Amino acid sequence: MEFKAVQIAEILEGDIVGDPSATVSKLSKIEEGEKGSLTFLSNPKYTPHLYKTKASIVIVNRTFEPTRKLNTTLIKVDDAYQAFTKLLEFYNEYKNQKTGIDKNTIISDSAKLGDHLYLGAFSHIGDNVTIGNHVKIYPNCYIGDNVIIKDNTVLYSGVKVYFDSEIGENCTIHAGTVIGSDGFGFAPTASGAYKTIPQIGNVIVEDNVDIGANTTIDRATLGSTIIRMGVKLDNLVQIAHNVEIGKNTVIASQSGIAGSTKVGENCMIGGQVAVSGHLTIGDNVKISGKSGVAKSIKENSVVRGIPAMDYNTYNKSYVFFRKLPEIVQELRKNTSTKQ
Repeated sequence: MEFKAVQIAEILEGDIVGDPSATVSKLSKIEEGEKGSLTFLSNPKYTPHLYKTKASIVIVNRTFEPTRKLNTTLIKVDDAYQAFTKLLEFYNEYKNQKTGIDKNTIISDSAKLGDHLYLGAFSHIGDNVTIGNHVKIYPNCYIGDNVIIKDNTVLYSGVKVYFDSEIGENCTIHAGTVIGSDGFGFAPTASGAYKTIPQIGNVIVEDNVDIGANTTIDRATLGSTIIRMGVKLDNLVQIAHNVEIGKNTVIASQSGIAGSTKVGENCMIGGQVAVSGHLTIGDNVKISGKSGVAKSIKENSVVRGIPAMDYNTYNKSYVFFRKLPEIVQELRKNTSTKQ
């Protein structure tokens, strides 16, 4: 679908400098712009690209004044980055305006379906499932018995939601994610073998949660594994049984949170972080990538390392880590001299 500069300016409440009838049908980076594309300039270091770009429309800050001739139409706004983000949201919403139920979808007679749904081909909707309004479930998803999915939530292809799970409003769950699989619960027997401990709890995902592709969230042994409102999980994150992730916390790829650990609100956890079980991570904690957390962390802490320690302490210690061979050599030399 094509949009004219005048339409885009109206959406963004911006001013046009150039051709109001200039049209675009796709988005691009400013350095890769081509005819018919829309891009933006917010970082001054990319300004040279503006004079070379072939993009038909460029969004810029109101304060921008060109120093030479341009071959593109400008739309001036208060904040070019925020304006472009708004357009991305608009474009994404437009792309995903799917509705209807594919004839190859399997739906239990006891399922309760809301209005304006999209149910893709070969998806399975189990017994007593409740699905809200404007929900989109892409092809090849599995929704187990008694699952609740609330309004405006999107499940992309291949998502599996096990029985009794609850997913809130305005959530986005990307392809391949599994919600509600068994927690890692096994009891050793006298013979040395392991016996499975039944995992009979569920998973609760609150409103406005984003979950990346191929992430797994295990159901609780008893009670609930809980992902609180506004949490953002990257691709390939593992959340174990009975974990609780606090409101507005973000966790980067390949991190794992072991069973029964409670993570506070507004935390930031980097990639490949390992957090042991039965710990408490306070509010506003930051954990650097590849850290290993083996004990609870107080609120407002910043930690890194294996085992994780205070960020500044780690940096000071690292100076000595690097010099350790020299230090050992000096110690041996001094020891040898004394003998």
